[in-house]
Amino acid sequence: MAQTEARRTLKDAPVMWRRINSIGIITDCNSTYAAGLGYAKSEVIGKSIFEHVPKESWAEMNESLKAWFETGSVADRRITFRRQDGSTFPGLLHATSLYDGRGELLGSNTIIFDLGTLTEETKSECMEFFRKTEERLEEIGRAGLDEGSKPEYDGLREMVRACLSHDIFG
Repeated sequence: MAQTEARRTLKDAPVMWRRINSIGIITDCNSTYAAGLGYAKSEVIGKSIFEHVPKESWAEMNESLKAWFETGSVADRRITFRRQDGSTFPGLLHATSLYDGRGELLGSNTIIFDLGTLTEETKSECMEFFRKTEERLEEIGRAGLDEGSKPEYDGLREMVRACLSHDIFG
């Protein structure tokens, strides 16, 4: 899927964002996600999500995937993530499904927060980012979307709305 205007809203976001396909392979991410894990973006794309969690957290990640498959979304999942240097951090994961124009599952948009670095200030910054992103997505939607951009737009809009609709920091 070509990068659309909607996806560019996440490029340098203050939140870690990744997209996975239906079998847990990372198909895209923003610079915040790659840097947060200590990688270049090119080193992340094509990898399994299990490569970024320690073995002790594979069961948690598996449960998260199972919940996503069953419900189409996951919220407030606490999972330990592993950086390239081997250090770990507690993460808070939120995922929403992405569907193609026929309603077939393409994968998910996932936001991950590093709980070790979250402060009241960074929480406020993230919420402001989601508010501004929602406004920007509305502008993009009003400007019109081609058929190829609509599924991605819908998926990102759903992710942003999910983050705004409840206390994402549980």
